[in-house]
Amino acid sequence: MRLKSYAIGKWVQGTGNFQNLYNPVNGEKVAEISSEGLDIKGMLEYAREEVGPKLRDKTFHARGRMLKKLAQHLMDRKKEFYPLSFQTGATKIDSWVDIEGGISTLFTYASKGRREIPDGKIWVEGNMERLSAEGTFVGQHVLVPLQGVAVHINAYNFPVWGMLEKFAPTFIAGMPAIIKPSPYSAFLAEKMVQAIVESEILPEGSLQLICGEPYDLLDHLTSQDVLTFTGSAETGKKLKSHPNIINNTVRFNMEADSINCSVLGEDITPEMDEFKYFVKEVANEMTTKAGQKCTAIRRTIVPQKIMNEVTEAIKERLARVKIGNPADAETRMGSLADKRYVELVNEKLELLKESLEVAYEGKEEFDENSAFVNPVLLKCDNPFETEIVHDIEAFGPVNSVMPYNSFADAIKIAKLGQGSLVASLYTLDNDAAKKFVFETGAYHGRINIINRYSAKESTGHGSPLPHMSHGGPGRAGGGEELGGIRGILKYMQRVALQGHPTNITKIGEQYLPGAEQTHDKVHPFRKYFEELEIGETLITHRRTVTESDVINFAGISGDYFYAHMDDIAAKESMFERRVAHGYFVLSAAAGLFVHPAPGPVMANYGLDNLRFIQPVYIGDTIYTKLTCKKKTYKEKREETDKPNGVVEWYVEVVNQEEDVVAVYTILTLVERKEDN
Repeated sequence: MRLKSYAIGKWVQGTGNFQNLYNPVNGEKVAEISSEGLDIKGMLEYAREEVGPKLRDKTFHARGRMLKKLAQHLMDRKKEFYPLSFQTGATKIDSWVDIEGGISTLFTYASKGRREIPDGKIWVEGNMERLSAEGTFVGQHVLVPLQGVAVHINAYNFPVWGMLEKFAPTFIAGMPAIIKPSPYSAFLAEKMVQAIVESEILPEGSLQLICGEPYDLLDHLTSQDVLTFTGSAETGKKLKSHPNIINNTVRFNMEADSINCSVLGEDITPEMDEFKYFVKEVANEMTTKAGQKCTAIRRTIVPQKIMNEVTEAIKERLARVKIGNPADAETRMGSLADKRYVELVNEKLELLKESLEVAYEGKEEFDENSAFVNPVLLKCDNPFETEIVHDIEAFGPVNSVMPYNSFADAIKIAKLGQGSLVASLYTLDNDAAKKFVFETGAYHGRINIINRYSAKESTGHGSPLPHMSHGGPGRAGGGEELGGIRGILKYMQRVALQGHPTNITKIGEQYLPGAEQTHDKVHPFRKYFEELEIGETLITHRRTVTESDVINFAGISGDYFYAHMDDIAAKESMFERRVAHGYFVLSAAAGLFVHPAPGPVMANYGLDNLRFIQPVYIGDTIYTKLTCKKKTYKEKREETDKPNGVVEWYVEVVNQEEDVVAVYTILTLVERKEDN
């Protein structure tokens, strides 16, 4: 089988100089790969000039809906990917993390893109900044998609997850992507891209694929492009220092292999649950993906007094690990991804063995054509004097256990890794956990704190989640990806807008205080979703607050706070006299603006950003300004549901002095006329 690239809307076969790819389990040839003759410059130009404008013409929510549909399509076809995954040396569990974990990332970003980003083409970010005394000159940050292409160069260990976790935020942001997988697992990446292309769900060209060498790819990147890389720190530095990347200030994000650690708290003893959880996770991290994980535990830091117990417990678990054919359901550790990695792991392992003692090394013998290796647990008695254990990483099932005499020493040892993707701490001592985070947080991208209360539902030390940031400082690359909505920002430009609130309201399709308001004889609650306009405002009739109102509300709510009910205490308070309940003011305001008759408004959907600005006293007269702030199209959950959308209303409650006494946003579910 000769792998193909997907470029400029078609599958392209490389020419000449094919590289052979082998099954690491049995040494059999599985594919040939070459990108020679591929028009890489043309791929970039096609993405920028033809695909990008089409993607940016869609709203964030429209792209989110496409991503959700794609995720459903790929999940329906998931069984097709497992046989190829086994040919990368991955077990069924390893493959599940890669394949279904990657597809789940699409679901997560599809959901977050529709729930946390406005339903528009420009993302209004944060609150308006008032830049002038009268409020006619204001500031507002907005985000717009970059007008280039995102190039993702991925590692060999997670050919599906690594591709999809980068593509998801790229697509939501509105950028086309070019994926360059590692040759050694490219046949699985190619299969996934085939399924994506065949679905015809995404706009053509949203995703292109380079199977083979990237050749002059970096020479053609511009300041509007983004380059991401996952792999070794050495390769990452070469990419980052490429003259064109520097000259054009191309955005670059690197996630590199790091020497991660797991720390057993000094409060934990061998009979405790935390001890068992710790040992189990260390062994799992050594053998999952045969240790080929950028997040794998490389340094196991334990109290000196129980170092022998920890070492023996890990050895016992490792001895029970079944190594073999990944397609076998009983197999718990597969092979490395390629035979060449066996040589690299053994080379680094020999360097480590010069300074460290071997505590455990499997004795199984494997076919010389395969890429299987035995797990190795090393023992480092002097972590402060043995620099190599903090510098050299054998990217396979290799780990080093080391002692500490005080928790302060454990913290120092953790920092000797010079920056990592993740550290984990097993403890019941919350003060120790707080100290660990404060002292080592600057050295780790993620810290996993585990004890008996969280262990059963924990996703594990080495599992990045789409909701949380993935990356780390120092030797981990200094980059960051995922992190929910944060991951999308890398593919967008933040623009600081300055001008009149009306101008910025029109640009961002979100009402800003001080912008022009429009009025209509028809009550806004009598209008369908499509009929409402941003800035449309209802000014209500007035209501005078009476003592009976306050007494009755206290009786209904049970709120007899002295400032509402006690004349003497209220007089001595900051209010100087009795005030109405804040929540009565909200209820009274609702009574002023709500239309009582049945209509397009289906339900109250929530209330946000409530602030009580000034007290409302007995005898004050209030009225309400209700302004259409933002509209969000909402998908139907069931075919029989009425089509609808969410409307956000900016509410100001004003007293007889024209002072604003309360501001907030309410959300209503409003029926749409059309199901489109």
